[in-house]
Amino acid sequence: MKTDRAGFQNRIEDFISAQVTGRGLDDRTEKAYRQDLEHFYLWMEEHSLSEAIGDRDENWETELKKYLDYLSGEKNLRPSTIIRKQKVFTYYLAYLVRQGVLPACRPLTLISSGASDEKTRQQKGKRETGSGGVLSKQEVDDLFRTLNREYENLDSQFRKRVCLRDLVMLKLLFFHKIEISQLLLLKVSDYDLKTGTLTLRSKRGKEVSVYVFSKTLREQMERWLWERIYFERPNGFEDCMFLSKLGKPLSMKMVINVADKYRRMAGIEKEITPKDLKKSMEQYAKELVMEWCG
Repeated sequence: MKTDRAGFQNRIEDFISAQVTGRGLDDRTEKAYRQDLEHFYLWMEEHSLSEAIGDRDENWETELKKYLDYLSGEKNLRPSTIIRKQKVFTYYLAYLVRQGVLPACRPLTLISSGASDEKTRQQKGKRETGSGGVLSKQEVDDLFRTLNREYENLDSQFRKRVCLRDLVMLKLLFFHKIEISQLLLLKVSDYDLKTGTLTLRSKRGKEVSVYVFSKTLREQMERWLWERIYFERPNGFEDCMFLSKLGKPLSMKMVINVADKYRRMAGIEKEITPKDLKKSMEQYAKELVMEWCG
């Protein structure tokens, strides 16, 4: 059977207009929603599982479940990705109900995928056996030893500057329990070289001063403030404390990727989530303070 390509595409665009553009969501969200729905449509067309979309609404949940099992089993997507796609499809089904395409009595519960559920159980099992979750103090120490060794051994001046930036960022995060969002808001003017104090601000604008207690970190901070000049571009971000290779502010994902990079280099096999990383920072800072005070 042949699906109604034009009809389905029109429904996608109407849905995007109403649920994404109309709600002021960003371009990345719009792109992700469109791709998720278009890929589902192409999969259905390839497998000839349905007639024109909306004409046989009783097949929706069955076909979606098969599609999610396919993504999990054959495409080997992570459970978090499967769950994100499930939500998009659920929003889309709700939209079709409001448009009168699907019956109003249709239950719009989150579709359960057996394969993705099994992956989630396996991931949970790994956490319980110690292969995932919060990093111990020993593991964080290993991470910093690896980072220091990397910095000392690099022969490229540019790569050394990038490594120094990463070292300073991670030390601020782990030593002082700074939120990544606060780190990304830092300006060069927020650090006082004479007093070694750093002014942090939240998204709401509240400010707090933090004393950088590590002499080594203060020296590395000063070195970084000199080296970061090589990352600057005339683009309005010259006062941003931590810049990318292109002279732009870093994103939260980029900072998490930096931590994950050195986690792997240190031989730490734990697969940590952003929430695990935050807990690791909090726990390490607490233990570090106890160690210094003890």
